[in-house]
Formats: sequence, C-alpha cells, structure tokens
Amino acid sequence: MIIVLLGPPGAGKGAQAEMLETRYRLMSLSTGDLLRDVVAAGGPQAETVKAIMDSGEPVPDDVVLGLLKDAMKAQEGEAGTILDGFPRTVPQAEALDALLTRDGLRVDAVIAIQVPDDVVVKRITGRFACAGCGATYHDVFKPTLTPGICDDCGYTGFTRRSDDNEETVRNRLAAYRAKTEPIIPYYRERGLLHTIDGTPPPDDVFEAITAVLDPLVCR
Repeated sequence: MIIVLLGPPGAGKGAQAEMLETRYRLMSLSTGDLLRDVVAAGGPQAETVKAIMDSGEPVPDDVVLGLLKDAMKAQEGEAGTILDGFPRTVPQAEALDALLTRDGLRVDAVIAIQVPDDVVVKRITGRFACAGCGATYHDVFKPTLTPGICDDCGYTGFTRRSDDNEETVRNRLAAYRAKTEPIIPYYRERGLLHTIDGTPPPDDVFEAITAVLDPLVCR
C-alpha cells in the first residue's frame, strides 16, 4: 500500500505518519527528513540544498526524485510506504505515477490535511528543541515544565531551526499554495483524494484519517 500525505508545512504530517506507521506497519518517507540528511552529510550538494531550504523555496525535482527513488528501493519487501510531503507539484505527481507503474505499483490513497496559514505560522515559529538530548517543545503548545530547563535531561540549552521564522514560513506557504495545491484536483479526478481537517488535536486528526484508511487496508 502507498499512501500520500499532503498538507502545508506545520500541518502535522510527520506526527500522523509516525502513528500510521505503527497502526498499519508501513514505512514512512519524509522528503524533508531526506533533505536534512543530505545537509547533515555535508559536501557540495549539502550547501546547495541548505541554501534553498533556508530561502523557503522548493528543492529541484531531480534532486528530490533521486533521493526518493533510492529510499523506496531500500524499502523493497516492506508492507508499504507513507509518502510525507511528496509529491509537491503536479509534475512530481506524474513522475511518481510513472515510477510506481514501472514496478507494478500505484498510489492507493491521498490524505490532504488542511490547516489555515495563521495556525501554521503559530505552530512552526514556536518550535524549539533541547540542545542536549533533542527533546522537542513549543512556546505555546508544549513548553518546558520549568522555564529554561529540559524536562527529559535537565539541560539548559535550546535550539531553533534557522528556517522556523515567520518570513520563511510564509514564503513556504505561498509556494505550497501556488505549486502543491494544484495536486488536489489531480488526485481528486483519480478518486484517490480524502480531505481532513488538521486543526483539531493530533489524536482526533488521526482518528479521521484511519476512518478513511481502515476500509482500504482491510479490503
């Protein structure tokens, strides 16, 4: 089974992908994680990718498709894949269909998580992490129990991603509206699209998603 998760940055796709992995025993592929792995590995490509990501612009299709192709090949033999944040454009959706068709596969369902822009900005700009153990927090939704001290390890240093600022987030949202939202009619025409409200708590969003997927998994 291959499931595509769509939604703007900050829609909660990553959290939902983790829960779906556990429920359906699928493997999740996040293009964001793949790109950050490239940056962490260093080298000429890392510098180029980091500069593009920091600007809020999308990484070129050929780079993303190459990374995704390698990652999916490494997952051969698994029960299925959750694609988190890919495809981002109609050409990418077409390229994905072509890639899967060559292997006798297809997208089984597309879950589009919808969240208003102002909610996305609030979610993303408030994120921070412990520099010691990596525990994640949020200024509003998940602050540390004691200000300035990590709940898990007691460390007092914290970090924020350089691209978690309002200007970059709004650039990313504008790119999403212009380039990714046209995918919605593409998948709707193929009878694969399921739209989910992403503003309730994560467990409620998950329940709405599994109400869609359970019949598909069990059929």
